[in-house]
Amino acid sequence: QVQLVESGGGLVQPGGSLRLSCAASGTVFRLNAMGWYRQALGKERELVALITSGGGTRYADSVKGRFTISRDNGKRTVYLQMSSLKPEDTAVYYCKAESAVAPGLNYWGQGTQVTVSS
Repeated sequence: QVQLVESGGGLVQPGGSLRLSCAASGTVFRLNAMGWYRQALGKERELVALITSGGGTRYADSVKGRFTISRDNGKRTVYLQMSSLKPEDTAVYYCKAESAVAPGLNYWGQGTQVTVSS
Protein backbone atom coordinates (compact mmCIF):
# COMPACT_ATOMS: atom_id res chain seq x y z
CA GLN A 1 0.00 0.00 0.00
CA VAL A 2 1.22 3.47 -0.89
CA GLN A 3 0.50 6.58 1.12
CA LEU A 4 0.91 10.10 -0.22
CA VAL A 5 1.34 12.88 2.31
CA GLU A 6 1.10 16.50 1.21
CA SER A 7 2.49 19.49 3.07
CA GLY A 8 3.15 23.16 2.52
CA GLY A 9 -0.33 24.59 2.17
CA GLY A 10 -1.51 27.66 4.03
CA LEU A 11 -2.67 31.24 3.79
CA VAL A 12 -0.79 33.62 1.51
CA GLN A 13 -1.43 37.10 0.16
CA PRO A 14 -2.03 37.68 -3.54
CA GLY A 15 1.27 37.78 -5.38
CA GLY A 16 2.91 35.55 -2.81
CA SER A 17 4.49 32.12 -3.13
CA LEU A 18 4.08 28.68 -1.61
CA ARG A 19 5.80 25.36 -2.14
CA LEU A 20 3.83 22.15 -1.83
CA SER A 21 5.46 18.79 -1.23
CA CYS A 22 4.07 15.28 -1.60
CA ALA A 23 6.00 12.30 -0.30
CA ALA A 24 5.18 8.69 -1.12
CA SER A 25 5.71 6.07 1.56
CA GLY A 26 4.79 2.47 2.24
CA THR A 27 5.33 -0.36 -0.20
CA VAL A 28 6.37 1.89 -3.05
CA PHE A 29 7.36 0.31 -6.30
CA ARG A 30 7.92 2.28 -9.42
CA LEU A 31 5.65 5.25 -9.98
CA ASN A 32 4.80 6.70 -13.34
CA ALA A 33 3.44 10.20 -13.59
CA MET A 34 2.88 12.24 -10.46
CA GLY A 35 0.77 15.31 -10.38
CA TRP A 36 -1.12 17.97 -8.55
CA TYR A 37 -4.84 18.54 -8.80
CA ARG A 38 -7.01 21.08 -7.06
CA GLN A 39 -10.64 21.45 -6.14
CA ALA A 40 -12.16 24.78 -5.29
CA LEU A 41 -15.38 25.06 -3.32
CA GLY A 42 -18.31 24.12 -5.51
CA LYS A 43 -16.13 23.16 -8.46
CA GLU A 44 -14.82 19.94 -9.94
CA ARG A 45 -11.32 18.68 -9.32
CA GLU A 46 -8.94 19.82 -12.05
CA LEU A 47 -5.42 19.04 -13.14
CA VAL A 48 -2.87 21.68 -12.15
CA ALA A 49 0.41 20.10 -13.21
CA LEU A 50 1.79 16.69 -14.11
CA ILE A 51 5.31 15.29 -14.34
CA THR A 52 6.28 11.97 -15.88
CA SER A 53 8.91 9.60 -14.53
CA GLY A 54 11.21 10.96 -17.21
CA GLY A 55 10.66 14.56 -16.23
CA GLY A 56 8.20 15.66 -18.90
CA THR A 57 5.72 18.22 -17.63
CA ARG A 58 2.25 19.48 -18.42
CA TYR A 59 0.42 22.44 -16.90
CA ALA A 60 -3.06 23.85 -16.83
CA ASP A 61 -3.23 27.03 -18.89
CA SER A 62 -4.25 28.99 -15.82
CA VAL A 63 -0.96 28.28 -14.02
CA LYS A 64 1.57 28.29 -16.86
CA GLY A 65 4.45 30.62 -16.11
CA ARG A 66 3.54 30.81 -12.43
CA PHE A 67 3.76 27.22 -11.14
CA THR A 68 6.60 24.74 -11.52
CA ILE A 69 6.35 21.03 -10.84
CA SER A 70 9.39 18.90 -10.06
CA ARG A 71 10.15 15.50 -8.56
CA ASP A 72 12.91 13.72 -6.72
CA ASN A 73 12.64 10.05 -7.60
CA GLY A 74 15.13 9.06 -4.93
CA LYS A 75 12.99 10.69 -2.25
CA ARG A 76 9.74 9.62 -3.97
CA THR A 77 8.61 13.22 -3.65
CA VAL A 78 6.91 15.64 -5.99
CA TYR A 79 6.90 19.40 -5.49
CA LEU A 80 4.80 22.28 -6.72
CA GLN A 81 6.37 25.71 -6.55
CA MET A 82 3.61 28.29 -6.80
CA SER A 83 4.38 31.95 -7.44
CA SER A 84 2.35 35.05 -8.26
CA LEU A 85 -0.59 33.46 -6.50
CA LYS A 86 -4.07 34.76 -7.19
CA PRO A 87 -7.28 34.48 -5.18
CA GLU A 88 -8.62 32.11 -7.83
CA ASP A 89 -5.84 29.67 -6.93
CA THR A 90 -7.59 29.09 -3.61
CA ALA A 91 -8.48 25.39 -3.38
CA VAL A 92 -7.63 22.10 -1.76
CA TYR A 93 -4.60 20.73 -3.58
CA TYR A 94 -4.27 16.97 -3.99
CA CYS A 95 -1.28 14.90 -4.99
CA LYS A 96 -1.73 11.92 -7.30
CA ALA A 97 0.68 9.17 -8.27
CA GLU A 98 0.21 6.51 -10.92
CA SER A 99 1.47 3.00 -10.32
CA ALA A 100 3.97 1.72 -12.89
CA VAL A 101 3.34 -1.92 -12.04
CA ALA A 102 -0.47 -1.89 -11.96
CA PRO A 103 -1.85 0.11 -14.90
CA GLY A 104 -4.86 2.15 -13.88
CA LEU A 105 -4.01 2.08 -10.18
CA ASN A 106 -3.74 5.61 -8.82
CA TYR A 107 -2.91 6.88 -5.37
CA TRP A 108 -4.20 10.12 -3.88
CA GLY A 109 -3.12 12.23 -0.96
CA GLN A 110 -5.48 13.66 1.62
CA GLY A 111 -5.22 17.20 0.29
CA THR A 112 -3.78 20.44 1.60
CA GLN A 113 -5.61 23.76 1.71
CA VAL A 114 -4.18 26.75 -0.14
CA THR A 115 -5.89 30.06 0.51
CA VAL A 116 -4.89 33.22 -1.33
CA SER A 117 -6.37 36.27 0.34
CA SER A 118 -5.43 39.69 1.61
